[in-house]
Amino acid sequence: MAIEIEHKFLLANEDWRRSIQKSVKYKQGYLSSQPTSSIRIRISDNQAWLNIKSATIGTQRLEFEYEIPLPDAEEIINKLCGKLIEKIRHFITHDRNIWEIDEFEGDNQGLIVAEIELAEVGQEFIKPDWLGAEVTQDLRFYNNNLAINPYKNWLIK
Repeated sequence: MAIEIEHKFLLANEDWRRSIQKSVKYKQGYLSSQPTSSIRIRISDNQAWLNIKSATIGTQRLEFEYEIPLPDAEEIINKLCGKLIEKIRHFITHDRNIWEIDEFEGDNQGLIVAEIELAEVGQEFIKPDWLGAEVTQDLRFYNNNLAINPYKNWLIK
């Protein structure tokens, strides 16, 4: 069984930008977003994946990911997916842990979220100074929800 153990955080400042080691552009579309799970197609560079995640709130979720042919993924995204998530993922190593900083584009522009994946539940990690509030428990920050209710809509008064 594939388990993802992940924490999500907002960022306290822009200091993280000085530590970027690599950046990759992602485009992902959702085929299904149910109360129990989401199914998405993700494209990055010349690779593509089918990803299935449980919709469990919290740090631990089931996750299955399978590489698929890029032309298939492009056709699925263009013909079968509704709203898309587009983002640049920046990779930073801090205290031997890899942090993924997602800088969203399009309807989610302005939102930046840091994620860390851990090997086991309860694993200790040192938080960088640029890390802000944890939002792991806040469903609004899950990518499948950002596709349905983008960040730009949160800002409407």
